[in-house]
Amino acid sequence: MSTVAKQPFELRGADGGPLRGEVRTAGSGSDRPAVIICHGFKGFKEWGFFPHLADRLARAGLTVISFNFSGSGVGPDGERFSEPERFGHATLSNDLSDLQLVVAALQEGALSDGLAKQDGYGLFGHSRGGGTTIIHAASTDSVKAMVTWAAIATPLRWDDATVTRWRSEGRIDVVNQRTGDVLPLYTDFLDDLSARGHELDIARAAARVRGKWLIVHGAEDEAVPYGDAMKLHAAAQPTVSQLTVIPGAGHTFGARHPWTGCTTELDAAFEATVGWFSDNLL
Repeated sequence: MSTVAKQPFELRGADGGPLRGEVRTAGSGSDRPAVIICHGFKGFKEWGFFPHLADRLARAGLTVISFNFSGSGVGPDGERFSEPERFGHATLSNDLSDLQLVVAALQEGALSDGLAKQDGYGLFGHSRGGGTTIIHAASTDSVKAMVTWAAIATPLRWDDATVTRWRSEGRIDVVNQRTGDVLPLYTDFLDDLSARGHELDIARAAARVRGKWLIVHGAEDEAVPYGDAMKLHAAAQPTVSQLTVIPGAGHTFGARHPWTGCTTELDAAFEATVGWFSDNLL
């Protein structure tokens, strides 16, 4: 099995603080096609399956770029939510700006030594990160291939009563069931949707995606209903998207953090994803 090399990078994120990431490769050559990985809400690049997916893609012949959104709340150690205020002020617009910063650095050849400038690239996104990649892909011809897992079709995931309380109190507390952390979420997210809702309409953006897009969803997803996948697939151009449903899979396809090993459902998602990027980027 080939060794995967990792090279860290740091950019200035959309919120003015550090945006931390790394580039993975498992072979020589600076022209290996790149895939950028986007984690979701309450996620981070070292969570559960992300490093293992990145390694698989790297061994398949791709350059893999993973990073923590500036509003992830995860600090420099890459494992702890030590920046809760940054999490609290996160917005979907900032996530999109962070992704664009990474893309710009890739296209300028500024992410790591030995990585050539690349115009076209692939995108991977999980959950809210899937929504971010969809909106981004709708805005450019440079995304040649994309895979989303459990992607959201709409960014507002809270009921009316919660939103009303959120507005009234100026914040809600978010419990990360996967890590046990309790994090603040201020009204910046709501304000962003109020100001830019039309631009941040994920299902509307799905119709404008032009790169080859694989939509993967677990049939038993407890966080993002399977109906979101059907909505995205129905909105997408029929020649662009393919929907793959994993029977028995939940939101993380059985993955846990800390990592406890692969599941049958997760391995099926891995294989479909590596195959999609291999067919459409390599």
